[in-house]
Amino acid sequence: MTIPELAVELGRKAKAYRLWKRLEQAEVAGLAGISVRTLRFLELGRGSSLETLLRVMKALGALDGLEVLFPKIPSVDPLAMLKGEAAPRRIYKKRGARE
Repeated sequence: MTIPELAVELGRKAKAYRLWKRLEQAEVAGLAGISVRTLRFLELGRGSSLETLLRVMKALGALDGLEVLFPKIPSVDPLAMLKGEAAPRRIYKKRGARE
């Protein structure tokens, strides 16, 4: 799936969730602090920002969905503990490695 196709799919889901909650576009836009036009563009998958998406998710009470996108990482890795390794704090490129 391409990025534009993903944006359209995400917009469809946002609209379906809004309708499921029986909210009008103007209500959600007001709660999110955005214009109705901006919400309409998000729902159509056209050029929305991450901030707009987060504002709409918050207005819809859907921020729990972020846990699905980026699940909480356990603070302790049992396998690394057995090996005596510390959790990486930063990933470094090897010298001379090219992408």
